[in-house]
Amino acid sequence: MIKKIIARRIIRNHSFALAFFISVIALLIFSPLVLSQTAFAASTKKKEEALASIEKHKAEIIALSDQVWRLAETALLETQSAKLLADYLEAQGFKVERGVAGLSTAFVATFGQGHPIIGFLGEYDALPGLSQKAIPKKEALEPGAPGHGCGHNLLGTAALSSALAIKELIEQGKLKGTIRFYGTPAEEAIGGKVYMVRAGLFNDLDVCLTWHPDEKTRPSVDGSQAIIEFYVEFFGKTAHAAGDPWNGRSAVAAMELFLTGLNRMREFVRPTVRLHYSILNGGDVPNVVPAYARAWVWLRDSKGTRVQQLFERAQHLVQGAAMMAEVDYKITINGGNWETLVNLTGEKLMYENMKWLGPINFTPEEQEFAKEIQRSLGLEPKGLDGSLQPWAEPKPDPEGGSTDVGDVSWQVPTLALTATTAPVDAPWHAWPVVACGGMSIGHQGLLYAAKVLAATMVDLYENPKYIQAIKEEFEQKRKGVVYKPFVPEGPPILFKR
Repeated sequence: MIKKIIARRIIRNHSFALAFFISVIALLIFSPLVLSQTAFAASTKKKEEALASIEKHKAEIIALSDQVWRLAETALLETQSAKLLADYLEAQGFKVERGVAGLSTAFVATFGQGHPIIGFLGEYDALPGLSQKAIPKKEALEPGAPGHGCGHNLLGTAALSSALAIKELIEQGKLKGTIRFYGTPAEEAIGGKVYMVRAGLFNDLDVCLTWHPDEKTRPSVDGSQAIIEFYVEFFGKTAHAAGDPWNGRSAVAAMELFLTGLNRMREFVRPTVRLHYSILNGGDVPNVVPAYARAWVWLRDSKGTRVQQLFERAQHLVQGAAMMAEVDYKITINGGNWETLVNLTGEKLMYENMKWLGPINFTPEEQEFAKEIQRSLGLEPKGLDGSLQPWAEPKPDPEGGSTDVGDVSWQVPTLALTATTAPVDAPWHAWPVVACGGMSIGHQGLLYAAKVLAATMVDLYENPKYIQAIKEEFEQKRKGVVYKPFVPEGPPILFKR
């Protein structure tokens, strides 16, 4: 009997111990999940607060975008556009430093303190000759004037809206760290960001975010091409083209020889290479041997290191052409960009927030506006595609297009997306993009991008492990590559025709 009682107690004690052991193990196993769900819920709440801020300031942000759209100021002349954005941020409590990196229309707005330090890129420059009313047929607002044919009026104001939303969360003590907005001029012509990189303005950033208007909504995993642009000048001697041509030395002859060599080189470059040029000066009258000629040349490839090699080959062509025509020459590097260093870790994080937000829902009126544009261009009237594109792995080599965002991406991990602001298949750097950027189609893309950027920022501030993983990929990808900007010493140069 005593043995049975002892046995029952042992069993009962073992059962209690086993139950206790199981409960401890369960707690250890499931606590992280519970904590993870709690953290996720807290993060989602802060994202929703950020989105609410964007909605609260929506009318102001759209008004700013429309003002920049109407001003349509070109590279390094965005005086009023830059002032509008900087003044607004200053009024919202940001500390603003203007005229940075020797660029009168560049600025940096900062709020908060300590790490993480996370930045937004904002652009606001327009393109020459693209003035357009916000209507679905080609009609200039002011003939010959500039227009926002790449949607930069939307780009800068969306990033500003996100920065403001994050600033308010920091101000309320719900996030900790520093938020920066970079007002970056002249993306279309000079590459203002390259000068800001050279000035070290991105050196202490942990992560940088940006976006670009597009016809599709997706994470930017394909990157961009590297490019260098330069001027070639030839200097000869004038003479009467019929009376004593032997006393002249033709600068145009040298230019023709150089461009022939450049075109001949097309057969002996990688398929990813693109060579472009414009002849800016090519003589005045046929009966005078021309003493001066000038061309503007752009060389692109998918890698900055390969663009450097292309430039060396082009220099040899210039030297050879000058020798053959017996003239002098000068090569002036005007600028250029490196390819964008895509950070897939960050892009996947951003894509999760895009899925969380869902598609852009354009109205029937907006769809009809887009279809009218397509009909006027002889395109199939597909309208607007506001759907979120499926995740796609990056292509080995990006197709066309360069941006000074590439140079920033070699200094700090840079995450980007595109959002729909224009009709499917419509040309860019053209009037349809200007038209949509000045009305509700562009505004929809602006607000969507602002919300994705803000939601992704909340994740980065809340979860240091995301930043760590993003930085690890960044360091791995740039290992062994020496970045050197494609800009000359001193301030940027704008050659006039």
